[in-house]
Amino acid sequence: MSANHQNNRIKPHGVARVISKRGFCSRSVAENLVREGRVSLRGKIVRDPETPTFESDEILVDGAPVTASEFVYFAMNKPRGIVTTASDEKGRKTVMDLFREQYSKMFPGRPVPHISPVGRLDAASEGLLLFTNDTKWADTLLSQTCCHSGAAGDRIHKQSHLKIYCVQVKGLPTAEELGQMEAGFNVPPRVFGESEEFMHAERAVLHSEGEKNCWLEITLSEGKNREIRRMLAHLGYEVMRLMRIQFDKYTLGNLKPGEIREIKPR
Repeated sequence: MSANHQNNRIKPHGVARVISKRGFCSRSVAENLVREGRVSLRGKIVRDPETPTFESDEILVDGAPVTASEFVYFAMNKPRGIVTTASDEKGRKTVMDLFREQYSKMFPGRPVPHISPVGRLDAASEGLLLFTNDTKWADTLLSQTCCHSGAAGDRIHKQSHLKIYCVQVKGLPTAEELGQMEAGFNVPPRVFGESEEFMHAERAVLHSEGEKNCWLEITLSEGKNREIRRMLAHLGYEVMRLMRIQFDKYTLGNLKPGEIREIKPR
């Protein structure tokens, strides 16, 4: 370790993580590149993806320097039926397939940047999905809300990175049931043998109603798997459509299904 690194007390990371943070490729791809002996660190080939590496270190892949890519940020209106993965073993279309198509239309001839979705939406869900190669920004958006003690010793719940959904439900939940969602309750596990999970909505309100179904607006502060569907199923209601319309300060706006647009990080 150089004296400069020691003096600045900079913490190293695994070489694969540093490659990914520079926007060169995903972390899993970087790990494979390292294991294949295609990565050199400070002039020497390394084969362990966890080799301690500093942000300023020289890294080469196949002899070419790995420099920090320009960070890019996009929003997509994910259509229903598209899976939020890089590839799919069942051959289904993925959000990355769709992103590449849309980016090529928006910027003809320009190479598609290495980019990843921020979090996920399941295949049956639709709406706002963010993309970036800025892993620090993505990690910040995905961080959970937290509780801390105030000056008087009371517990303060700090809300951040809220996600808002429009949800079409078969039937009509009562005001009491929506209040139960806001108070929270234990939900049965998705996999037999696992523990129940406590889930709650920051806000659950009736938006509009018809004869056989209604639309709810539900705000979440956590990212638990299929949280809205599982809460409503526990109350006896089937979700017909689920659309995310806001993530933190970013909104779906007038994006049509499948379209993307550039956004500015806040």
